[in-house]
Amino acid sequence: MATDNDTDKSPTEADDLPVSRRSVFRSAAALAGAAVAGGVVGRYLGNSQPAAAPAGDDHKPPVQGAKSASAQAAEQVPGRIVKPASGPGERPIKLGFQAHRTGIGAGYGGWYERTTRAAVKVINEIGGIAGRPIELIVEDDGTDPKRGAEVVEKFATQHKVDFAFGTLFSHVVIGSAPRAGELKLPYLVVSEGYHVASGALNRYVFQPGLSDVRSQVTAISSWVMDNLGKKATIIFPDYAFGYNHRDFFGAAVAKLGGTIKALIPIPPTESSFTKYFPKIPSDTELLYHVMVGPGVLTFVREMGEYFGSKRPQIFGFIDSLEGVDMASPGLEFLEGTYFWEGLPRYAGEYPTRGHKFYREKLGLSDSGASVDDAKDVSNNSHMFGCWETLFIIKEIVEQSGYREATPRDREAFIETLENTRWFNEGIEHPQGHKMFIGKTHQSHSQQFISKVVDQKLKVVHRTSIEDSLYEPETDYTKRAL
Repeated sequence: MATDNDTDKSPTEADDLPVSRRSVFRSAAALAGAAVAGGVVGRYLGNSQPAAAPAGDDHKPPVQGAKSASAQAAEQVPGRIVKPASGPGERPIKLGFQAHRTGIGAGYGGWYERTTRAAVKVINEIGGIAGRPIELIVEDDGTDPKRGAEVVEKFATQHKVDFAFGTLFSHVVIGSAPRAGELKLPYLVVSEGYHVASGALNRYVFQPGLSDVRSQVTAISSWVMDNLGKKATIIFPDYAFGYNHRDFFGAAVAKLGGTIKALIPIPPTESSFTKYFPKIPSDTELLYHVMVGPGVLTFVREMGEYFGSKRPQIFGFIDSLEGVDMASPGLEFLEGTYFWEGLPRYAGEYPTRGHKFYREKLGLSDSGASVDDAKDVSNNSHMFGCWETLFIIKEIVEQSGYREATPRDREAFIETLENTRWFNEGIEHPQGHKMFIGKTHQSHSQQFISKVVDQKLKVVHRTSIEDSLYEPETDYTKRAL
């Protein structure tokens, strides 16, 4: 198993500016134990474009006000330098990053790791976590559930990390999460499946940096049905992530007065798709697709060859073309079709300060590829979750008073995160405001609907957080720690 133990015990010197702390709702026990002083409520960058927050006293919008530590550091005040305020012998915060370096998830894994390293660099440059540098430990899980559980155990018993994070593919999350619970290791995944929010996992597993499929589908379904058609066929990968789309979009279609004409599951390792397209009923008005894996480009090309100029309206999740250049030969067929995006790939489609800062630190071109290699196209609708999860770990460690990997400190971390309500848009959260639901361990956020125009993605609709909400089906906070 490949191991990359990256230690940065001497972070780059940063501007001599005070590190602010976000005040969050905390449980009485966590609040009593918190050792971090100087709260700033609801940090928010005033020139961001906030998502509409739900109405009502319990859904208060984030407070505008003081700049975050990273925003202050980004201003680069000349001549003011200070090192992190860690005392003699202060140990780093050890973070275990579970990476899909190999296997079906490798295309995502490379950008997840690049994003993680960029966020670690920024955090260490502004003083680390509670004045302590991050030590990043990377292990490849091969996008395999069994290896995923082994990686989690290695993080806990060999590397003795404080927290583990980063997993994307649903089957790996489901295979790894039980071991995290047994080892009582806080495990923050950057997946999309409904497995966390459904209550299927355990109290040590969270998904705070990326919205889940159910909330994404809930948010976009009304617009899709109102604008693209009500007789729908769904093409989806034949495993848990695909089933989430099948079930939740299918339910939304029925609720909105539409009809599911066909459900077409496809093995995620499939390399040719022509045989599946004749299964699409001729009266389909809307073809809804979400595919993943190495064959996505072939999937879209063969779909174009099958339909030609006579096609239904098509709405896809960008998963079907994450990491693929929209101007690739054979994709001309997609002109005028629509996609969900978690965060727009193209510069200028969401020109907030936080998104611009994030893109700069990752080295993203205007088209969403690496500035060093135009063929290396990012997974921008997903990888931001790694960046945001790292800042969430920082925020909750500092609010809970976490010091060591003891049961008491881990419980304080978990309870503080469970009692957090908002993560405010800005440099730490470039995708936008997030409402965190402690019962489900899941964040809800705005979503983007984009149209293919001149082989680029142009945002045509942005949902609100309220659009994505659903009634919780579980309450992790009632489970034992």
